[in-house]
Amino acid sequence: MSKYLVLLLIFLLSACTVETSKISPQAETLEKKSRSTVTPDNHSHFLQILIDNYLQKTPVKTTVNLTLSQAQKVQEQYVLEMSKSLGKVVGYKAALTNQKAQERFNISEPLRGVLLEKMLWENGSVISHKFGSHPMGEGDLIMRVGSTEINNAKTPRETLKYLDAVIPFIELGDLVYSQDVKLDAPALLAINVGARAGILGKPIPVADTDEWENRLKSFRIEILDENGKVLASGNGSDLLGNPLNVVLWIKDSLQGEGKGLKKGDLLSLGSMTSFIPVQLNSTIRAKYIDLWPNQTVEIFVKFE
Repeated sequence: MSKYLVLLLIFLLSACTVETSKISPQAETLEKKSRSTVTPDNHSHFLQILIDNYLQKTPVKTTVNLTLSQAQKVQEQYVLEMSKSLGKVVGYKAALTNQKAQERFNISEPLRGVLLEKMLWENGSVISHKFGSHPMGEGDLIMRVGSTEINNAKTPRETLKYLDAVIPFIELGDLVYSQDVKLDAPALLAINVGARAGILGKPIPVADTDEWENRLKSFRIEILDENGKVLASGNGSDLLGNPLNVVLWIKDSLQGEGKGLKKGDLLSLGSMTSFIPVQLNSTIRAKYIDLWPNQTVEIFVKFE
């Protein structure tokens, strides 16, 4: 009887070894997929990874090996898919609108993304502190297009004729990728330059005057926490030296693709402050000083 028991034990051990050999390669394959590299030949697979991780708010572990033009095509497909849940295009977002950021990413001009309707929240909104895989806040500014004639503007000052409002804006960005993935310009472009959400203030009417052009260049912004502590600060001139330079660049970059701006389009002009990490039960306030004559404008968002 003991002989049969020994044979049975040998059989069971052999079966376990065989089953383990079947499982291990599968686990290894899944790990490789999660840390794969996207190339021009497999970016359709990368697109699905982006969409899945965006919706699940989990970091993307895929390394990107694309040119800027290839990354632009990924972004277009990515935005098209995201618009199914986030609504129509309501404007555009410029990223890397200061020289230091461009030098870091080894490029000579900004990158452009798209703003979708449901990305934008009202002033004072309360949202989850885990709104993305790498959530952060930053001080931003939006200009609103007042006329399609802006597409004929040739200089930054000419764009001011066709803008009808400036809007305080706290951008709530998401860099999407895992921290061990190198973030270069194509990788950033592919994820719609990190657009995830943002807090809109009330529109402030602008006019085609020297006073307004100077105000846009010289106003100051401060980002504060719930206790009034200043976390970061910046100036309008941090946006390519003049926010209107960014407006013109967005217009020109769209025209280079056979597109144009529409009345009502919102143009997010980029960060004037450093990134602010988002934490549970915290508040971020943005204070705009000298943007509106004789007034300090504030907007805020709370995180739960």
